[in-house]
Amino acid sequence: MRKLIVCLLALVVGLFLGTAAYSLDKGPEVIVLKAKKGNVTFHHREHQDKLKIKCGECHHGKTADWKQVPYKEGMKIHECKECHNKEMPNKKLNKVSKAMHKNCKGCHKKMHKKYPKAPVKCKQCHVKKK
Repeated sequence: MRKLIVCLLALVVGLFLGTAAYSLDKGPEVIVLKAKKGNVTFHHREHQDKLKIKCGECHHGKTADWKQVPYKEGMKIHECKECHNKEMPNKKLNKVSKAMHKNCKGCHKKMHKKYPKAPVKCKQCHVKKK
């Protein structure tokens, strides 16, 4: 009986620690997106922590018939290009750059009054190497 209680306690503690470690993994702090017009440095952690943007605002999955599925906790995060490519039937989103411009640029324009430093012009995000 004592061994059973110890095993159950160890299991509960292990699950708790595993869940806590998983929830702390918020992805990279900064992501650099390579682009012909200049690389874009995306401050991923800042968007999560300071702006409180939920994962599902950007991350999602798809069904076999290309319908978008909202992100749920624990869902595997794929690279954008896995779906946003020439095989995608929606020509408005069939490139990563098109998806980023629609989502990121649209959000930045909406948020510009509240956050005037949010970039809204091409060269504010796309920085060419000198």
